[in-house]
Amino acid sequence: MTAPGLRTELSDGILRVTVDRPSYMNALDDATCGALISAFEFGEDDVRVVVLTGSGGSFSAGADVVELATARPASDAEARQAAEHAMHRAGALVRAITDCPVPVIAQVNGPAVGIGASMALASDLIYASEDAYFLFAFSKIGLMPDGASSVLVPAAIGRARTNALMLLAERMPAEEAFAVGLINDVLPGAELGARVDAVATRLVRLPRRALELTKRSITDSTLALLDDALRRETEGQIELLTSPEFIRRVAALASPQKKSPQKKGA
Repeated sequence: MTAPGLRTELSDGILRVTVDRPSYMNALDDATCGALISAFEFGEDDVRVVVLTGSGGSFSAGADVVELATARPASDAEARQAAEHAMHRAGALVRAITDCPVPVIAQVNGPAVGIGASMALASDLIYASEDAYFLFAFSKIGLMPDGASSVLVPAAIGRARTNALMLLAERMPAEEAFAVGLINDVLPGAELGARVDAVATRLVRLPRRALELTKRSITDSTLALLDDALRRETEGQIELLTSPEFIRRVAALASPQKKSPQKKGA
């Protein structure tokens, strides 16, 4: 099945979901984000595991900055409505992954930025290539972390390291992400697909209901504050998305990129 910016394929119990906007480093525009959410709303019992990845050399560059920058709300009310819609999408995407009844494996084949990083970290198992990295660059454009990253990251690596990632917008290479326990493993790019396939095949052979209840129990115990985090992020980000500071910064960031779509996303 195909959708705007997305490819899905079900084979032998494995549902492969691939963000397919390589010219934009798989940055998520509104249509692609909606298609991603829908991809996780399957009801088939023959889906035993989901593999989430990106096409080309990027996992996802996050939100499509150019789409945000070129939006021209006609009023403050319209601007707020757009911000509320964007935050609803971000929360629904993370919830689609964490609430998915079967294990989700993130195959991080390149940069995972912003909501792209949140997608990966919301997954149950995370494998990355050696050239991948995780980046939360929100502060650079006058925003705060969203996509539940304010709870997903500290749940894995603690408050101090999270503050450095979020406040200073530091890039975390995959090797470091593995060392601090943020991801399950890091591999050479040529070996990543085979490793993920092997893990997915192993999961397919296990009882589906046992995996479902195990996932639910671990998610509920480790991410008990997920809804609170999403609420705080939504309130704060709506304020910031409608601020003159964000509008100025994102316009400046996006302007030269109109000629170079490969750099879209933040």
